[in-house]
Amino acid sequence: MAEAVTYLEAIRQGLWEEMERDDRVFCLGEDIGVYGGAFKLTRGFLERFGADRVIDTPIAESAIVGAAIGASLMGMRPVAEMQFIDFIACAFNQITNFAAKNRWRCGAGVPIVIRGPAGAGVRGGPFHSQSPEMYFVHTPGLKVVVPGTAYDAKGLIKAAIRDEDPVIYLEHKYLYRLPRIKEVLPEEDYVVPIGKAALRLEGKDLSLITYGAMLLHCLDAAESLDREGVSAEVLDLRTLLPLDVDAIEATARKTGRVLIVHEDTRTGGIAGEITALINERAFEFLDAPVTRVTAPDAPVPYSAPLEDFFLPNAAKVVEASRRLAAY
Repeated sequence: MAEAVTYLEAIRQGLWEEMERDDRVFCLGEDIGVYGGAFKLTRGFLERFGADRVIDTPIAESAIVGAAIGASLMGMRPVAEMQFIDFIACAFNQITNFAAKNRWRCGAGVPIVIRGPAGAGVRGGPFHSQSPEMYFVHTPGLKVVVPGTAYDAKGLIKAAIRDEDPVIYLEHKYLYRLPRIKEVLPEEDYVVPIGKAALRLEGKDLSLITYGAMLLHCLDAAESLDREGVSAEVLDLRTLLPLDVDAIEATARKTGRVLIVHEDTRTGGIAGEITALINERAFEFLDAPVTRVTAPDAPVPYSAPLEDFFLPNAAKVVEASRRLAAY
């Protein structure tokens, strides 16, 4: 009987299977070979696929992404790991000024995946806990995915590798080995389509729109609200670029009350974009202003009590939902 696997193992399986399926797929990054990755996600890859396909690199994210872009233009399918996604900033120019624009510049897509651990909640401090998604959501030509379940983690890494354009794949490190989200995954090959949200819970009184690790907090909040007689719907975006606008519009029209929840900081977060979309496409169905629960506009604290204060959680979602339901 198949065993339930962790979020980290689901990503590992998806990457392994794609390397088995397509010999153009290879990995490059810091400590991914001999050491097996900082979180051991690529443990065993070097022994199975060899040093030509599991490449240990210098500590130089710009070089990692630059090499991946060059290889992709020569027909390969690189998967570049950022040891912590925070340091993707070092490769910002390669990603936003070349990879994202090359199809428009000369008709050649750049089929690379840039993946790495994102998010807070593990006492990593301000340089190892960021949520950088909106830097890239603002860049036409990229795709940005953020799985919140083990099933999606595997299906989205496989879809990202098969995509013909650059994909930023953000994996939340808090979820890596979280027992609660272990799942038994299908034995057959599957992908999760990029650009499609998932309705995790149906409700009628208000909608919680979220993604990544915040999905768990929204599901917990919905359970608490249900005991208070408030029926909350939970929509998991899964992909931030392109957004599933139809799913967002449908839940807003259905409940008339929308709360957007994300771990990213408040100003310039995706909540603002979703609010604008709802105003444009479903304003007449709203019974209350679209509201949001986010992290404040500050770096992620290292102090445990401060980090807990900084992060959204189920209690904050419940409090905001009560106000929204009573509006």
